[in-house]
Amino acid sequence: MPDIIHEFLIDAPASRVFEGFSKPAVLDQWWTRRSSGKASEGSEWELWFGPKFDWRGKVSRSVPDRSFEWEITRADPDWLKTRVGADLEARGKSTIVQFHHNGWPEANEHYRVSCYCWAMYLRILKRYLERGETVSYEDRLNV
Repeated sequence: MPDIIHEFLIDAPASRVFEGFSKPAVLDQWWTRRSSGKASEGSEWELWFGPKFDWRGKVSRSVPDRSFEWEITRADPDWLKTRVGADLEARGKSTIVQFHHNGWPEANEHYRVSCYCWAMYLRILKRYLERGETVSYEDRLNV
């Protein structure tokens, strides 16, 4: 099964980067249109991108300031049972992010588009955490 992997540096402390994945108000700044959930393992999350994309995930790993992951439980068939998350490594005042979206059933068109989209979304996360920049949901893949 193919995986999506991105590794990059964010000039922000690991605690703040962890919030980027585990705190709905921050997640909504760079990925979801609306989300809800708690950062504890087993917690069910709403990952809402619009009426046709009312997805869900279950927290499969949560280690504050170190690691966060969802198993996708309701979504497009290609995303079901995949795992989306990040491992974080503090480097002084910065953080190395090792992002993953693991368990794709095949390297199809949806997988290839998602590789691109994740890179774009993660760039928005980086700019939000480093500079406080925000991008409207509708414009996120066009910046």
